[in-house]
Amino acid sequence: MSRNRRLILSSPSEVWSLLADGRRYGEWVTGTQEVLAADPHWPEVGARLRVRVGVGPLALEDTCVVRICEPRRRLELEAKAEPFGAARIAMHLVPWAEHTLFILEWHPLRGPGTRMHGLPVDYVVAVRNGMMLTKLARIAMREHGEST
Repeated sequence: MSRNRRLILSSPSEVWSLLADGRRYGEWVTGTQEVLAADPHWPEVGARLRVRVGVGPLALEDTCVVRICEPRRRLELEAKAEPFGAARIAMHLVPWAEHTLFILEWHPLRGPGTRMHGLPVDYVVAVRNGMMLTKLARIAMREHGEST
């Protein structure tokens, strides 16, 4: 499992507004080339987000399904990227004064990722997820008037 934390200088409501817009995931989720489709009821439980992920010409389609949704507090997704299996992505928004402590956890559920689970894979995922949180923080601060 990989766990990242980031203090975002925006309120949980402001950060949640970015999570609640499935069409915007390509702006901050590292490796997303394009959002192909977002269910209109995103991020309600069961809603799906289809994306193309990859680097350069190496790309595949990924589907994220909402498993748990507690608005402004918690969003858990199951990301399915065949042939690589599936992973659990848990996002927790913790109020920290007027800001948000964002905790992101990634854990493989099925497929080859479970066999490759460990230090090298977790390290790469932690670096990727750290980049994602940096992008998310920058977008939230830019849109909600906070300076860095």
